[in-house]
Amino acid sequence: MYRPTGHHHPGRYPDTQATCILEPMPSIDASDIFSPSAMEDPYPLYARMRALGPVCGLDGTRAFFVARHAAIEEAVRRPEDFSSRLSGVLVCGDDGSPRIFDLGASGIASDVIATADAPDHAVQRRLLMPPLKATRIAAMEEGIRGFASERVAQLLRAGGGDWCDTVAEALPAYVVMNLLGLDDGALDAVRRWAMMGGDLLGGRVNAAQMDTLLQETTAMGAFLGAHFGRRLAVPAARRGTTLTDTLAGGVEACLISPEQAIGILMILFGAAGESTASLLGCAVSLMLRTPGLQDRLRAEPRLIDAFVEEAVRLETPFKFHYRIVTRETGLCGTALRAGDRLLLGWASANRDAETWESADTLRLDRAHGQRHLGFGHGIHFCIGAPIARLEARVALEELLRQTRCIALEPERPARHVPSIFIRRLEHLQLRLS
Repeated sequence: MYRPTGHHHPGRYPDTQATCILEPMPSIDASDIFSPSAMEDPYPLYARMRALGPVCGLDGTRAFFVARHAAIEEAVRRPEDFSSRLSGVLVCGDDGSPRIFDLGASGIASDVIATADAPDHAVQRRLLMPPLKATRIAAMEEGIRGFASERVAQLLRAGGGDWCDTVAEALPAYVVMNLLGLDDGALDAVRRWAMMGGDLLGGRVNAAQMDTLLQETTAMGAFLGAHFGRRLAVPAARRGTTLTDTLAGGVEACLISPEQAIGILMILFGAAGESTASLLGCAVSLMLRTPGLQDRLRAEPRLIDAFVEEAVRLETPFKFHYRIVTRETGLCGTALRAGDRLLLGWASANRDAETWESADTLRLDRAHGQRHLGFGHGIHFCIGAPIARLEARVALEELLRQTRCIALEPERPARHVPSIFIRRLEHLQLRLS
């Protein structure tokens, strides 16, 4: 059951936009979020932070984890106080001490789509809506199903294999490639770059790894810049309906700059690639860890949509997103200064017992199951959510249709990417019959 939290009410949390008595701030050691156990299974830590309060400080940093559903809803309703601009990320230094890494100094700060504020965000979002409307997405299903079907068949012929390598990472890369109008030969590069965003935001990157990531980011930017330049050179009347062509039209109409267009394409790699790879991997893992579920979904495929929503809720792909505080203010009784960072904990809010009945339990009969925060909330709600849902449904349908029994490989247990940001499996070894 979903319990609507409604709009902010002074009786629920203090009215922190007015003068009020601010309570002592609950906090945890910031290094706790970087522990190997929390990266593999963050949910006990999230429960601990929710128990401490709606907003939990991370000691030794100017970062605050927003742990409860209602608190996140309030934060996203106040973009004038909490900007989406991504200028710094939380990292654990070589000496083991957490700190904020300044992205601006590295030249990779971002202010497009998910990390843009008004009015730029509204302009960019409107520009991207036509290529992502329902009829266009529906038309993609045949190609998505064909790709997924063949990849599942490969696994079946081999008696099993790595679901992440064969399907979960490859299918989103295929979709991104088609959305952007890239050649088939770009699949491996698209896949590599799409999985890179979580490394940058994962918090456990040493200096050598950061250099590699910056080099790869530069290569991705050059690749997409060349692709965009070629499409921009094509007369408007001869362009197609891809996202790249739509952005070219936006540049010609002076709605966005060429740099913003390329930035949007780069953001879409991770937003449409890695997040969906996370969903595809974690959904299959969750299905196989739930006794009897694969048989039930095989017998009643109409339940797959409900299962996908529960998978997004319970195994939220992006654990949080950043906000930067723009001015002295407060949130749910916690005093905040300009320059402080918020981590909007989607994955924590999706298990908040104040909002969800049986919050840690998978339920296919859950009312209002789509109201989770797994695709974000408010004006930055994921624009590609319908495509991610389509990919997950089709991949699961094909996997269940072609098999009688799916089992986890006991000798190679699944393991998650060591990241504070992305909930993605490194591998998922399956046995199929």
